[in-house]
Amino acid sequence: MKILGIDPGTQVAGYGVIETIGSKTHVIEYGSIKAGKNLDFPQRLKTIYCKIMDIISKHQPDQMAIEEVFYGKNIKAAIKIGEGRGIVFLCAAFANIPITEYAATVVKKAVVGNGNAHKEQVQEMVKIILGLPEIPASKDASDALAIAICHSHNLTYEYKKS
Repeated sequence: MKILGIDPGTQVAGYGVIETIGSKTHVIEYGSIKAGKNLDFPQRLKTIYCKIMDIISKHQPDQMAIEEVFYGKNIKAAIKIGEGRGIVFLCAAFANIPITEYAATVVKKAVVGNGNAHKEQVQEMVKIILGLPEIPASKDASDALAIAICHSHNLTYEYKKS
């Protein structure tokens, strides 16, 4: 089972592709999609769309997972992230790949065992679970891998339940 995890953003979006075979999970590719501030907003969305479609074409994931929108006081930022998430959903729809959303607390609980874990704890567990030599340099990529791991755990749980 190949899973593409996405940490949505409109300037930087993280992605991570993992594969689970039996009880073993390993990383295939991860990184950041940088749609810089110098581009106007539609061009940033286009950059994200093209890169995600390239990743899908290259790796043919079976499933996609994305983080739900979290917003504090900045509604405008939440709306922008929502627009970026819409691009991710569009990519999944065009590729006929099921996509699942997870709250940040659910991802943290699945990866660390604590829904209130700090970002550094999540990064360290991503490194350990995937057997990486070091923590991914991009926090967005690390978050995307954590989302993919969470989805993998959820699929395993659902499979065992049935």
